[in-house]
Amino acid sequence: MSFGIGSGGIKPPSFRGGSVGRTLLMIGGILVLIVVASMTVSSCSVTVESGYMGIKTTKFGPNPGVQKDELGPGFHWEGIGEKIRTYQTLQRTYSYTREPNADGRENEEITFSDVLGLPMTADVALTFKVREDRAADLYATWRQEFDAFIDGPLRTSVRAAIARETEKLPVACNAQQSTEPVVLPAVAAPGAPIAPVGTQDAEDCPGQLIGPGRQIVLQKAMQALQREWAPQGLDIIRMEWVGSIRYPESVVTAIQSRTTAEQNTRAALERVNLERANAEARIAQARGQAEANRLLAESIRSNPEVVRLREVERTLGVCPLDAETCVVGSGIDVSALIASRNAAAGADR
Repeated sequence: MSFGIGSGGIKPPSFRGGSVGRTLLMIGGILVLIVVASMTVSSCSVTVESGYMGIKTTKFGPNPGVQKDELGPGFHWEGIGEKIRTYQTLQRTYSYTREPNADGRENEEITFSDVLGLPMTADVALTFKVREDRAADLYATWRQEFDAFIDGPLRTSVRAAIARETEKLPVACNAQQSTEPVVLPAVAAPGAPIAPVGTQDAEDCPGQLIGPGRQIVLQKAMQALQREWAPQGLDIIRMEWVGSIRYPESVVTAIQSRTTAEQNTRAALERVNLERANAEARIAQARGQAEANRLLAESIRSNPEVVRLREVERTLGVCPLDAETCVVGSGIDVSALIASRNAAAGADR
């Protein structure tokens, strides 16, 4: 049997491999284009979130540099030679502390000194807000990213404002006064006033950092910061101490010693006042007794019968000797009693 190949014979099967390959290649190309386009879009665009403002800087064009118009929340394209950075416009509280916290891992405590130059440190919390219409101006002035601006220029300004105010006040009035003991008079003249012991805050020491002056200083420093930063687009809302001021150990010791000395002095003055009160009470009692004696003497001089009556009461046994008053009854013959006593006295002699 033989087979012939001709127009009427059996034909080999038809394969479409070239068409499938072209399709796969086209799909792969599309995917590559999508990936490249996505990478291009993500690398050449910026999304500004709500609560932030975008600031564009350009290297080319008629007005290179920081553009004055802020970019609101949304998607923004970065052209060739353009850069968009974001500035937070939400209200924020930043704590400058010695210990690491959520705002920073390094030591950011605020240092300052008092009127005598004694060094101190403290932690401070600052609440502020960048105005949306001034974010570009603020960046154009300092040319720093937002976090770097907080750590740098803003912290320096806070430290300077606090230092300007603390340098006007002492740490404590007690620490600057003489530690010599107060000498009290051995005997105080009756009626003589005793000068009060302690600091004269109202006149010689109007404020102190260890007392109410601590908050006064912070309030004045915040007002100075508001005047400085408001024209630049930064609103200072609140500033607070975080904990207490860290005073030098020598100052704390001096204050404690002075306070102990003042307490001892006040106790001594209280004892002096008590002795004075007791002395004045005894004087008043003596004056009263003297006045009573004077009145009694005048009464005796004006009425001799009083002496005779007292004699009867005390010496004739009519009344007890310890009785202050005694009334002789009508049935007693006082004259007979006196005559009997005199006769007994003559017989003894």
